[in-house]
Amino acid sequence: MSERLPRQVKLFGAVSLLNDFASEMIYPLLPALVTGVLGGGAVALGALDGAADAAAALVKVVAGRLADRPARRGPLIVIGYFVAVVVRPVIAVTAAAWQVIGLRVVDRLGKGLRTPPRDALIADVTPAALRGRAFGLQRGLDHAGAVLGPLVAWALLAGGADVRKVILASIVPGVAVLALALWAVKDGPGRSKTVQVESPGPSSTVLDRRGPSFPPALLAITAFYLLRMPDTLVILHAQRLGIPVAVVPLLWAAVHVVRSSSSFVGGALSDRLGPARTMWLGWVCYAALAVGMALATGPGQAWALFLALGLVAGLTESPERALVAAFAGTRQGSGFGVYHAASGLAALGGGLLLGVQFQRAGGASAFAVSAVLGLGLALLWPFVARVHRVPAR
Repeated sequence: MSERLPRQVKLFGAVSLLNDFASEMIYPLLPALVTGVLGGGAVALGALDGAADAAAALVKVVAGRLADRPARRGPLIVIGYFVAVVVRPVIAVTAAAWQVIGLRVVDRLGKGLRTPPRDALIADVTPAALRGRAFGLQRGLDHAGAVLGPLVAWALLAGGADVRKVILASIVPGVAVLALALWAVKDGPGRSKTVQVESPGPSSTVLDRRGPSFPPALLAITAFYLLRMPDTLVILHAQRLGIPVAVVPLLWAAVHVVRSSSSFVGGALSDRLGPARTMWLGWVCYAALAVGMALATGPGQAWALFLALGLVAGLTESPERALVAAFAGTRQGSGFGVYHAASGLAALGGGLLLGVQFQRAGGASAFAVSAVLGLGLALLWPFVARVHRVPAR
């Protein structure tokens, strides 16, 4: 294909790489901090993931509506990254699990401010035929940063630093995030021309009074976030299968190698096969791997299955965003705001319910429940897509 991805897409890919470098120095250590140092349990971990995503949900709706005006996108993006960079290192001085949850929520509020305008910008400046690749690049570099962060965390832990010192060190790449984000958005006011010349999207947009306010594709995506195991519980299950806490950052880095590489593949498949089909492949993959995690009995199996779960992100994240860009039409900001809000609220409900199941009956039981629900969604989706005429491409 002769067309190339716009410069803004590549810049935001680099921003995502640096931001996840900083964020993922912390994230894989949170289960050990909450359950080991601060005395929390599996429910607290489920709440950690779910509450953080849900708190950002309403912010994402507001940020999405604001981002319908291109001139507002740059400030929203920069403020969102600033909040995360300032708040994350403070987790190092917490004294209770609820404080970690609270700070994680504030961190995600920053994500809520920046994500819809960033995704709307990417969708607007990218030709429709390249949107899968554009989001694949952004997600791929995001996950590449999530490789670097855990590796640095592991090196610091191996060098004698404790969990709190590693978390505090995340401020260093965070400062670089702000500098690059400012560069990436400096052309913001001129992007309205790109929005105007693009061909209009489908007449049925998220906020179009004549069309559905909650399209079937978005309902299905939301259902997937509801049934999917939170990453913190996946990490905790892996630890209970025999993976030492000190090795968790290496495992987290390795899974993001898989996520990063598969994101480029998932983006290309989305443009070739269609986002709906590619996303469905990701759901089938998740259901099979969740069964495997439910049956796993040792650290070797935990390693293999944890890494394989990285394929799910690569096959679902880019197609989800391509579908949202299609049904949002000319209201890209609002479309991505609704998408991120719905998935965040679903992650809260799923995180809490699966956390309770994990704490009461164990990780294998929680994975079994998640697998059954995932298989049901995968079986139901082709019929829903056919009835509601969800475009395959």
